[in-house]
Amino acid sequence: MPPTRRFGYPVFPYTSIDSTMREAAEWAERNAPEGSLIIADEQTAGRGRLGRSWISERGVGLYFSIILRPDIPAASAPVLTLAIGLGVARGIGEVCGRQCDLRWPNDVLLNEKKVSGILVEMESGRDRVRHVIAGVGINVNNSGMPPSLAEIASSLKIETGCEFLLDVVRDHVLAQMERYYGMFLERGAKPVIDAFTRASSYVRGRRVVAENGEQRIQGVTAGLDPSGVLLLERPGGTIEPVLAGSVRPWVDGEI
Repeated sequence: MPPTRRFGYPVFPYTSIDSTMREAAEWAERNAPEGSLIIADEQTAGRGRLGRSWISERGVGLYFSIILRPDIPAASAPVLTLAIGLGVARGIGEVCGRQCDLRWPNDVLLNEKKVSGILVEMESGRDRVRHVIAGVGINVNNSGMPPSLAEIASSLKIETGCEFLLDVVRDHVLAQMERYYGMFLERGAKPVIDAFTRASSYVRGRRVVAENGEQRIQGVTAGLDPSGVLLLERPGGTIEPVLAGSVRPWVDGEI
């Protein structure tokens, strides 16, 4: 892979840290430049989406956050999240030679199991973005998963039977993240939404449950709207946007 132009410069490495997201937010407030990378061998309190934790075992995975400073309106942030997810999925796919799937908004799957999660948080002033923190966790060389997660999560090693150099995975992922971030800044939302639609089996025609806290709605995915929001066709035929939360497969007989 060619080197990145912005992503990963400068780098702030840590042996152990509570959360790269928290540390990156502090660096962003100190005016660290766009592309600054906060990376750790281990997180003791790694954060996932919707307040979930991210298991960050030392030496087997990638745990990093990157500071972005796009000059965009706050309303464009959902498409930026899709662009980051595309970059992570493409980078992983290059390294392991497998086609990754994307589950809206940005879970990366191999063989229907989650191998990477992405958390995007934004600070804005008035209607413009001040900075964005994109946190990425990738299960790379994990030999097993906790019993509570084994049915839904995995690692690159488990799914391919191969071990990978963490630095190589990181470099490919950062290069592809920069590629799709650049696509978004230079060409707008549509090419990112089109690319995500092609890359994801979850965007159209999948029976899913959308969850946001205690709220759950079921339906069949019906594409993305121009702002990157997932559309869901309810059993009665109405189309409803999924404004926040996550989706998972709809199991037959589920209420």
